[in-house]
Amino acid sequence: MELQDFITEIILTIILVISTLVLVLRFWQDAIVAVTAVIVVLSLWCLFIIIDLKIRELNENILMRERNLRINMDEVAKQISEKNDHTLQQMNELISEISRRMYR
Repeated sequence: MELQDFITEIILTIILVISTLVLVLRFWQDAIVAVTAVIVVLSLWCLFIIIDLKIRELNENILMRERNLRINMDEVAKQISEKNDHTLQQMNELISEISRRMYR
């Protein structure tokens, strides 16, 4: 994937880091609150990354299945066309044979 695909995530990560630093600097007197705030923000960030990766994976699977469906539909259309042509050829042969018998 290209860098352009991740621009929104990079911007959101920068905002997340800045907001975490502001939160930690505000609560710096109480170390437990600061550490807890950092852990919460990092866990939220990881959760968002995991959700984003799952959505991308689902999107890729959908695109792959769509391609497979198109290929299968093309093959079925070709088979139906070939069977139709074969049936028409047989019908024409039968009609010509019946025509020959009638004129005899």
